[in-house]
Amino acid sequence: MDRRDFLKASLASTAALAAPSAALAQHQDGQDAKTMTTVAFKGGEKVSLLGFGMMRLPQKDGEIDATLAAKMVDDAIKAGVNYFDTAYFYIKGKSETFCGDVLTKYPRDSYYLADKLPIGHLKTADDLERIFSEQLRKTRQSHFDFYLMHALNAANWKKAVQLNVYDFLLRKKAEGKIRHIGFSFHDKPEVLEKIAAAHPWDFAQIQLNYIDWKAYRSKEQYDILTKRSIPIVVMEPLRGGRLANLPQDAARMLANASPDASQASWAFRYLASLPNILCILSGMSRPEHLAENLRTFSPIRPLDERERRILDKAILAYHNTLSVPCTDCRYCLPCPVGVLIPRVFTAYNDFKMSNNARRFKATLAAFDEDEGPDGCIRCGKCMPKCPQHIRIPNELARIRAEAAKL
Repeated sequence: MDRRDFLKASLASTAALAAPSAALAQHQDGQDAKTMTTVAFKGGEKVSLLGFGMMRLPQKDGEIDATLAAKMVDDAIKAGVNYFDTAYFYIKGKSETFCGDVLTKYPRDSYYLADKLPIGHLKTADDLERIFSEQLRKTRQSHFDFYLMHALNAANWKKAVQLNVYDFLLRKKAEGKIRHIGFSFHDKPEVLEKIAAAHPWDFAQIQLNYIDWKAYRSKEQYDILTKRSIPIVVMEPLRGGRLANLPQDAARMLANASPDASQASWAFRYLASLPNILCILSGMSRPEHLAENLRTFSPIRPLDERERRILDKAILAYHNTLSVPCTDCRYCLPCPVGVLIPRVFTAYNDFKMSNNARRFKATLAAFDEDEGPDGCIRCGKCMPKCPQHIRIPNELARIRAEAAKL
C-alpha cells in the first residue's frame, strides 16, 4: 500500500485518524522513526514528501550565501530530501546556477530536479529552445526530472497554447531531457479546470495551506486535480512564512494543545493528511528552518481529529487579524517608484499580529521617502503580477491611513 492508498483508508473514518503515523512509517519500505517520509510516484521514483524550494535561499550582501546554502543542501540530502525546485527567475536568475554548483557533486539518480519554463517571459516560439537550453546549461544537467510551465493563469495559458508549448515539452520528453511534464498555477479554479483537461499532465503545483483551503479556493483546485489523478506539489505551505508566525490568539491555541510542536509543523501535518500530495515545498532560508522541517517530516504524522478541531479554531482567530495575504514572493517588484511592497506588507502584518504600534511606526519611518506606503502613485503596474490578486494600491492606502491614526 502506498502513501495515498494508506491515507484514503485512514481518512475514511474518524477513528482511523487517531494513529496514522506508525502505519505511515512502516509502509515506506520499513522506514524507522527517523527516516524521511517518501511518496511513490508513477515513474517508479520515491520522492521525499519534503521538497527544498530554491527561491528563498540564504543571502549575504545581496547574493546567495553559497557556503551556508550548500551546507543546508548537503544536510537536507543526508537526511533524505531528494526533491529540489528552482525556476528561471528565482533570485534574479541565480538559483539555477546555484543548483548546478551544489547538486552535480551527487550521483544524478540520487536527487530529482524541478525547473520551470517562464511562460510570461516568452515572446516567440524560438524562445522555447533558447531558454530550455540555457536552463540545462546553468543547472549542468542532461535532463530535468520534473519540468513545469511556470505560473499559469488565463493569460499565460493562452500564450502557452498559441506557442504550442506542450508539444515542445513532449518533444523534449521524447529526447530524454524531461521525465515528467507539469505546471504551476495561480488563478481561479475555473481556469484550472480547462488547463487540467487539456493534456495528460504528470503533476501540478498549486498554492495550498490551511488558510487558503477556502480563502484562495485551494480546496476546489485540489479536488479538480485529484479527480483527474494529477499528483500535487504544494507551494506556499506556510503562506510565505506567516503560518510559522501566527497571531497571538491562534498561536496560543496551538501551543496549549501541543507545547513542543512548532507552528510550522501544524501546517505541514495538515497537508500530510491529504492523499493526493506528492511533495510539499519549503523555501528554507535558515539552517534552523531546515532542522525543524526535518524533524517534522522524519517521518511526518498527519493531524488527528482532535488536532483538526483545534486548528479550525486557530484559523478563525487568524482571520480576525484582517492582515494582507502577501506571501513575500516579490513578483510585484520592482515598483516603478521604488515602493518596497512586500516589506511594507510584512511590517503591517507583524503589527496586526503583535499590536506593537511603536515598532510598526519605527519600521515605516526607516523607509526612504518612496519606499514606504506614501510612495505609491496608484499606477497599478504591480497588480497583474501578484499571484494572490491583492489590490496592492488599495492596501497601501489602507496601511497609510491606519498608520496616520497611530
